[in-house]
Amino acid sequence: MRKLIILALIGLAAQLVDGSLGMAYGVTSSTLLLTVGLAPAAVSATVHLAEIGTTLASGASHWKFGNIDWRIVGFMAVPGGVAAFFGANVLTASGDAAAPIMSVILLGLGVYVVWRFLRLPDRRPSFTGKVPGFLLVPLAGVAGFMDAIGGGGWGPVGTPTLLASGKIHPRKVIGSIDASEFVVSVGASVGFLLALGHQGINLPFVLALLVGGVIAAPIAAYLVRWLAPRILAVGAGGLIILTNTRTLLRTDAAGEVVPAGVGPAILLIVALAWAAGIVWVIRKEVAGRRAERSAAGAAARDAVGSDVER
Repeated sequence: MRKLIILALIGLAAQLVDGSLGMAYGVTSSTLLLTVGLAPAAVSATVHLAEIGTTLASGASHWKFGNIDWRIVGFMAVPGGVAAFFGANVLTASGDAAAPIMSVILLGLGVYVVWRFLRLPDRRPSFTGKVPGFLLVPLAGVAGFMDAIGGGGWGPVGTPTLLASGKIHPRKVIGSIDASEFVVSVGASVGFLLALGHQGINLPFVLALLVGGVIAAPIAAYLVRWLAPRILAVGAGGLIILTNTRTLLRTDAAGEVVPAGVGPAILLIVALAWAAGIVWVIRKEVAGRRAERSAAGAAARDAVGSDVER
């Protein structure tokens, strides 16, 4: 029972991060399940079964708070689900072999997202334009496939890529990715059930993760609506940098790539830099809001002065 309660709390915490930053539910949950000795395919199957419920609750919550761009969902959901289905059927050691390559790409995207939003001026950013559909469909295919073979990848691939475009409001990116992930989770789960049956899938684990995630979903969707775009973007980008740095500091079988003790030190430096970046953008956001209030006050005083002169 204690293990199930811990899993529910992990599901709650993972969904808070996933629902507010657009990623990490699968990565966090998969990491935990691997530590208790489940096989990679069973881990991914367990997580995706739980995500059917959590993503449904998350999508409904994001819809309620107006965080979804349905055009993005329309282009990405079905291709992502189909790719996840096939990914579930080909989950082998090749998934681990591809992890370092994907981590390098995602690390680069994370650095770009953080750099882009750190260098914005004090005024709050605006988001205009659309990401073409012919780019959204292959993005969904790659993200869905990686999600199935890695136990988590839809958000880590999709969220920073869309954020890097600079055309879509971060809360719309996060809400749309979370909403379309329901179809991806269904596709992956069907693939795993056909390939594995019920073998290796621990239903109590699924339910524990599901309960925690469903409780957290509306809270996370509310946080996305409240948080400023640059804070969301730097938070998501920093999480991508941290998780993929961790992946690159490990091998697929032999443990640490770098000498013992160096890896944790590197991760600590990355985490501290991430925290400093969030503090920086919070200060810029406060400065931007002060400037807007000052400009609005000056405009109001000028309007009053003009009326008096008349």
